[in-house]
Amino acid sequence: MLPVTWETIRLFLHVLAASVWVGGQITLAGLVPGLGKLSPDAPRALARRFNVVAWPAFGVLVGTGIWNVAALHVSWNSDQGTTLVVKLAVVAFSGVTAFVHSRTTSRALLAVFGALTALSALGALFLGIVLAS
Repeated sequence: MLPVTWETIRLFLHVLAASVWVGGQITLAGLVPGLGKLSPDAPRALARRFNVVAWPAFGVLVGTGIWNVAALHVSWNSDQGTTLVVKLAVVAFSGVTAFVHSRTTSRALLAVFGALTALSALGALFLGIVLAS
């Protein structure tokens, strides 16, 4: 059996948190339209429950992301460093748009900021794969 190291644990926690953050948003995007037919309050209630899991996952993503950067000793003046800076900006954008999405009451803004959050989360996931390869 291969050894379990701190690097393995760090990567596991980062991928787990990304699965919750990104996968949860994709799942909600599929569920929310039908929930409104069950009850007008159902989408909001589901989103509040998701936030209980999603925001801690985002915190784990940020924490393990910092841990990843510290462990990898990235050269900021390299292609890897440039890609990392872009990823960090996309992650920040995802967090900000998610926060705005969670605070707005306008249906139009909910849709816009929900889409921006999901797209930026997918972008951050993609850039994480690029960095790992």
